[in-house]
Amino acid sequence: MEEKTTNKTEEKKSNKFKIKDIVFLAIITACTLVTGAVMPLLVNVPLFGIIQLGLGLQFSLFPVIGMMKVRKPGALIFMAVFISLFLVFMFPPMVMIILCAVVAEGVVLLFFRGYKSDWACVTAGTLYMPLTIPLLYLYYNAFYTVNGEEKQAVSMFIGSSNVGMAVGISFAVIALCFVGSVIGMLISRELRKAGVLKK
Repeated sequence: MEEKTTNKTEEKKSNKFKIKDIVFLAIITACTLVTGAVMPLLVNVPLFGIIQLGLGLQFSLFPVIGMMKVRKPGALIFMAVFISLFLVFMFPPMVMIILCAVVAEGVVLLFFRGYKSDWACVTAGTLYMPLTIPLLYLYYNAFYTVNGEEKQAVSMFIGSSNVGMAVGISFAVIALCFVGSVIGMLISRELRKAGVLKK
């Protein structure tokens, strides 16, 4: 009984964020933002999912590196908060990225019980950016207007009600984010072998 209590106490302590964890996540967030500097050019392009296609690779690769270094619940949420503080000025709806991080972490905690597995990090990284698609779809359906008239989200993004194209692009975004997440995992493993990225 005492041993179980001790293990739980140690686990709680190990899950607490240290200053070095926050600094590392902030650096990773900066890398994500610098490589995502194309976003202002994409915001007004009339193509469904163009933002996710433009940002999917870097918004999966770098967060996975962050999670593989800081293997603690809340790591992805920390990065999402940091990112949203900057993106909200360019594109206010991107504050929803925090909710996407919460959902992605919820899935990881439900199925992997944390970030001890490398594939848990890959799963979170793969889900993170694609989750913005349904949220932005709902946002535009609810709030977007043109000349005072409501305009359907799919029509706004594509120029027609081509649902097939929207579904195809959504799958392309998921595939791109999976590739980025796997690359992030492989880079992290190599950095760990080299002693640069210690657990």
